[in-house]
Amino acid sequence: MQMFSSLLPEKIFLGFLLLCFVLPTWGQNTRTQYSFNPSWKLFVGDAKGAEMPDFNDTDWKAVTLPHAWNEDAAFRVSIDQHPTGIAWYRKHFVLPKNTQGKKIFIEFEGVRQAGKVYLNGQYMGIHENGVMAFGFDISQWVKYDSENVIAVRTDNAWDYREKATNSRYQWSDKNFNANYGGLSKNVWLHVTDKLYQTLPLYSFLQTSGTYVYAKNFDIKGKKATVVVESEVKNEFSEPKTVSLEVEIKDLDGKIVKTFTGNSQTLQPTETKTLSANTPLSDLHFWSWGYGYLYTVTSRLKVNGKIVDELPTQTGFRKVEYNNGMVYLNDRVLMMKGYAQRTSNEWPALGLSVPPWLSDYSNGLMVESNANLVRWMHITPWKQDIESCDRVGLIQAMPAGDAEKDVEGTRWTQRTQVMRDAIIYNRNAPSIFFYECGNESISENHIAEMKALKTQYDPFGGRAIGSREMLDSKISEYGGEMLYINKSAHIPMWSMEYSRDEGLRKYWDEFTPPFHKDGDGPLYKGASAREYNRNQDTHAIEDVMRWYDYWRERPGTGKRVSSGGVNIIFSDSNTHFRGAENYRRSGEVDALRVEKDGFYECGMVGSILRNFEYILLVTGITRLALSKT
Repeated sequence: MQMFSSLLPEKIFLGFLLLCFVLPTWGQNTRTQYSFNPSWKLFVGDAKGAEMPDFNDTDWKAVTLPHAWNEDAAFRVSIDQHPTGIAWYRKHFVLPKNTQGKKIFIEFEGVRQAGKVYLNGQYMGIHENGVMAFGFDISQWVKYDSENVIAVRTDNAWDYREKATNSRYQWSDKNFNANYGGLSKNVWLHVTDKLYQTLPLYSFLQTSGTYVYAKNFDIKGKKATVVVESEVKNEFSEPKTVSLEVEIKDLDGKIVKTFTGNSQTLQPTETKTLSANTPLSDLHFWSWGYGYLYTVTSRLKVNGKIVDELPTQTGFRKVEYNNGMVYLNDRVLMMKGYAQRTSNEWPALGLSVPPWLSDYSNGLMVESNANLVRWMHITPWKQDIESCDRVGLIQAMPAGDAEKDVEGTRWTQRTQVMRDAIIYNRNAPSIFFYECGNESISENHIAEMKALKTQYDPFGGRAIGSREMLDSKISEYGGEMLYINKSAHIPMWSMEYSRDEGLRKYWDEFTPPFHKDGDGPLYKGASAREYNRNQDTHAIEDVMRWYDYWRERPGTGKRVSSGGVNIIFSDSNTHFRGAENYRRSGEVDALRVEKDGFYECGMVGSILRNFEYILLVTGITRLALSKT
């Protein structure tokens, strides 16, 4: 995409380079966020007494997070053979001298599957869902003037059970959820004043952070009203009267506007939400292939002095869902892209890659003319969500699920993950869809999920739904797998319109190493022809299937298809049906080297109006296909 490529070299690339520095400081003597990734020690196995500060970890392996302890297994073995077990992570650290009397929080972007966290031998808590971010207020137990030791005991057993309920998690599944264990995501340390804006970490902290959105859009006039709502907590022993000031900078770092909101008095231990809003003009609206982001800094002031400031990177866009279609900035957009495994993994690295590699991979989707990535089954980590913001790639964000609706504890687990995911990611402009299940769910369940969206993200311009939901009166979008669903009401787009597999090394039947289409082992005792294609036939199948959806595209009648996504973008170390030990449905291989299908997706996006031309280029007709 031209707009994406014009932004990436100068603005986006520099942006994620800055993220790699250890110490991004947001304001002098106000709030500091430290990367807590360096200088960890790792031991694979259970070590008695490893939670204690005086435990001898001298001989443990030195690692830098994010680091899955079994990352070397990625693509080396099949998903069901990923190593599992107990692994300990420890870190020694000393706080800077200016932190005395401050609030100290630790934020984990995730742990797989479960993690027991200890600070200086004190048990902080256990996080068990294997998906979402979580954090602790460690102010009470941290030492401000000497060394601290944080220790995390992780357990990535496939059959892990929640301690309080003895229930397994539905998404701990050997088919689709590649098991990269331990601290495979980033960790952060936050230092704030005792009067502060909360973190969006509902589990344990019970806080929801800052919410930024736009309303009253005038797309042609490049205008909108920007609203900032910030949850503020007072942990001083006396009341504090505080005001909210907001500064907005554009992608070049230029201040667009500074404005103030209401002032409120907070009693000791009280939490309130402060808000501010302002009209803005000459806006750059976030769009597909145009990841234009603003930095919205919200500041708390007491007697005119800044006591806390928090930057939020976000974009502004208008999204509507009606007449069976998706409208982005007042234009109809047909969904086209990929259903990608949330692990988004690489050989020998798993999911723990640097931000630039996430941008490269997700940017390739945009380059192939995709406008949507449907992450599958579980919420992606923060790095991929922020990457999609930058490259201009729309996201469908799941919570945690498998292949069917559930009841009781396992349903409660799904709602808890969705709640945490919405709160943590609601400022991401690229998220358009909240997905509640990889199969249809009951009307009561979709109503429960919709209530979470209404409570925590009422103005974000997002639709909540699930796969199927064809007859739902509550779901805000839906769509089947492999079937063409049309609607004059909520958008219906295919969740997986093509599922065939083809290995990149097999070009066609006539070029070494010569692979006749369909040759390969049986799958469950039956022919697996569609899972053992070569590049050419795999790409052609994608073209044929997409045409069925394009034929029913917006503008062809009252009831239309809103498009769809195929599975998957990159080959994945998940369940497989061909000759190799990994899934090869990708339009690129595991190293993101393009297959024919990558160019097919870009070609179809560019020449949709002349499908016969595509057939001519590929040298094949529907009749010829039907005879093979």
